[in-house]
Amino acid sequence: MIKRRKNPVEMIHTEPNLCSTDLRLHILHGVPFFASLEHTKIEEINQQIHEKGFKPGDYLYFAGDPADSLFIIAEGRVKLLRHTTAGKDVMLDLLIPGEFFGGLSTSSSSTYLETAQALTSVCALSISREGFRTILNQHPAVGIQVLDLVAARLEAAHDTIHQLSAQTAEQRIAATLLMLAAKLGEPHEVGLLIQTPLSRDELAEMTATTPETASRVISQFQRDGWIATGRKWIALIRLEELLQTAEMKV
Repeated sequence: MIKRRKNPVEMIHTEPNLCSTDLRLHILHGVPFFASLEHTKIEEINQQIHEKGFKPGDYLYFAGDPADSLFIIAEGRVKLLRHTTAGKDVMLDLLIPGEFFGGLSTSSSSTYLETAQALTSVCALSISREGFRTILNQHPAVGIQVLDLVAARLEAAHDTIHQLSAQTAEQRIAATLLMLAAKLGEPHEVGLLIQTPLSRDELAEMTATTPETASRVISQFQRDGWIATGRKWIALIRLEELLQTAEMKV
């Protein structure tokens, strides 16, 4: 009998609305546009923030909803999705603690451009549009940092669109695995483990492929000895081969 390998990913079980003050302050200090502020200023900003808890699969918001809040992940994982004209959901990004998303605009007419869904249990910090506008007025340097970050995200989105339209499924999946490993990888006996639950359906969402294609490519990578995988986990073993595949000319 073949024994199924135990899932090595450390599951996150966050209870809603239980982010401690110390955790909140630690997370806020790490947000790029708050990083230059003194601790006393971070404490003031913390007073304007609310906590929201979500279970795996819960939606934080949908594309087209009024963009009335900025979110920062304190604990857990969140995926950003966009529904395509072909009727598919494409995962734009997988976010981890310290990353922000949602409404950065202070305009009352702005809407969310993507859908946000909890991948694990999540404790999120939420700042209202009015609260964020107040912060920008009080700390002009924060606004400059926000502009730089928005520009960087637009450039990253452009690169993603190019990748999805010009590369093969093998290239996209190899590149996505390397990106996830750079962001979430932890050394483990099975390899460089992507430390988050990750199904082949979710990998298909991230690479604009079908679950069948993602399964075929992952199975081939596993047979080649490039990765180790099991139920909802993937570890990278041969990074050089994956990198060569991701950068291969079409």
